[in-house]
Amino acid sequence: MTVAANNAIYYPSGDGQPVAETFAHLYAMLMTIEVLLLHLEGQQATVLGNQFLYYEQGNPSKRVAPDVFVIFDVAPGGRDNYKIWEEGSVPSIAFEMTSPSTKKEDEGPKKQLYAQIGIQEYWQFDPKGEWIKEQLRGYQLENGQYQPITNNISLVLQLRLEVDNSLSSSSTPLIAFYRLDTGAKLLLPIELRAKAMIAEQQALFSQQKALISAQEAASAQQKALISEQEAASAQQEALISKQEAACAQQKALISEKKATLAEQKSVELAAQLAAYQARFGSLDP
Repeated sequence: MTVAANNAIYYPSGDGQPVAETFAHLYAMLMTIEVLLLHLEGQQATVLGNQFLYYEQGNPSKRVAPDVFVIFDVAPGGRDNYKIWEEGSVPSIAFEMTSPSTKKEDEGPKKQLYAQIGIQEYWQFDPKGEWIKEQLRGYQLENGQYQPITNNISLVLQLRLEVDNSLSSSSTPLIAFYRLDTGAKLLLPIELRAKAMIAEQQALFSQQKALISAQEAASAQQKALISEQEAASAQQEALISKQEAACAQQKALISEKKATLAEQKSVELAAQLAAYQARFGSLDP
């Protein structure tokens, strides 16, 4: 048991070399990893970056470190390195963030090795456009040889790939991924945060707008109530005025009747006085 342990083959997880040549290459690599991790969340798949891919059991020198590679039909999550014979799945797609200094290797040994391993798609991204004019190009494995992908569609990922210069926070282009079924872009974490912030602000605006509408409705209701009360008050005042006019009219009628009665009494008294004088003579001494 001790001898077996001492003779165990060591597969390193790093070689002390820089992860990427420039910030542009590092940023493109990290963003590609993040967006693909989000896209494949919940699936039996994983995305690794710049980690040793061992492709021959028992020979630690048989290794390569793609900048980004995706493996399907494996448990999700990170690994310190990836051994094909242990996992049972060959990576389906590999990305290299290339430059003039890596052009020879990316176009030669790596391209040949990826084909030999059986990686179905191989994509090269030149973020600075130093030797790939279109900056992004892909290859599809056919009969053991890579053939150019002419429509920028990854059949492995079921996504369309494009060069993206839209992120103002980044001074370098990135690879943008679009769904084939909806055409929707797979958002980067920074874009998802921005989208969530905009949605939150829109929800707050809608809430404030609804509150203002409710306040306006309450104000309109209050104004309508005041108008109703004013109308009722005016109606009551009109009724009072009408009652006062009727009362004044009744008083005038009573006064008129009183005057008529007084006149009648005066006439009667004058007639009685005349009859008395005719009968008894003048009342003067």
